[in-house]
Amino acid sequence: MSVSLRLSRGGSKKRPYYKVVVANSRSPRDGAYLEQVGTYNPLLAKDDANRVRLVEDRVRYWLGVGAQPTDRVARMLDKAGIKERAATVNPAKGEPGKKAKERAEDRAKKIAEAEEAKREAEEAAAAAAAAPAAEEAPAEEAAAEQAEG
Repeated sequence: MSVSLRLSRGGSKKRPYYKVVVANSRSPRDGAYLEQVGTYNPLLAKDDANRVRLVEDRVRYWLGVGAQPTDRVARMLDKAGIKERAATVNPAKGEPGKKAKERAEDRAKKIAEAEEAKREAEEAAAAAAAAPAAEEAPAEEAAAEQAEG
């Protein structure tokens, strides 16, 4: 029989309360268990002493006879100093998914196109502003020539 240390949920809707239990790994989450070895109340503050309570000697016994803790229980045991937990490495943890990357690329492309269109409009406006000034200069010269002649 494969035995695991895991959480069994109790409490009411939106008010969770967990028992740390030793159970057959094939039994349901809230089903039959061999022994309750602690409690976990996630509603309490993280520094509260009653947030995680463990019966340390029973936990050590079950670990000694081969019980495997779930990831969450292993974190609790590591924090309590009962069992060392190796840190996991996930280099892609904060990386967005494929669809999010595509949306970001599309957004960047649209922004670049908008900036380019704005730059072209400014250049066209500058060219239009410079062109009438060039047309006015010959007109002034022609008016000066007519006044002389």
